[in-house]
Amino acid sequence: MVKKVVFLSEDYELEGLFNKTTEEKGVVITHPHPLYGGDMYNMVVESIAHVYHLKAYSTLKLNFRGVGNSQGSYSDGIGEQRDVLAAISYLAETGIKRIDLAGYSFGAWVNAHAGRQEVPVENTIMISPPVGFMDFLPDLEMDNLKLVVTGSEDNIAPVDLIRKLLPTWNPEARFEVIEGADHFYGGYIKSLEFVLSAFL
Repeated sequence: MVKKVVFLSEDYELEGLFNKTTEEKGVVITHPHPLYGGDMYNMVVESIAHVYHLKAYSTLKLNFRGVGNSQGSYSDGIGEQRDVLAAISYLAETGIKRIDLAGYSFGAWVNAHAGRQEVPVENTIMISPPVGFMDFLPDLEMDNLKLVVTGSEDNIAPVDLIRKLLPTWNPEARFEVIEGADHFYGGYIKSLEFVLSAFL
């Protein structure tokens, strides 16, 4: 059952939606850019949570600081990285043994950079990492990155640019391109869910 939860990131109370179905494995799911209306109720975020739930994961979606009822304000992606670390700690404290990260757009950027710290994350999935919109660190390596997904018409997460960066991130990661999809996956949500389900 999905329940609203509150946990601390530094001195800020953050809100989340937690669906605990198992202690074996769980996932923290992060949302698109707050300054452009992104929150944990985003359609793509909902789809990611749905697929993970079907694959028997406990799921935690959160609103970054300053979004919805989460305290604080937008922090240029820096404070948001601490929010991700706080969400991982929250899941661990509930007894979940194996934790994954999944992020869409800005959420993928935040997860990638938060993961540079020593965090107990098994696998990371990035949906439309915004390489055409935000700078990724040039030496960003992600040993736990397992899957990257984008659309063939995504100008914010362009296929060619992701292909150039993937060998640095993790040459072993799978890269899936959904033909016809743009950054918002309108009309292609089922295709995205199929790709995620097949991977998981």
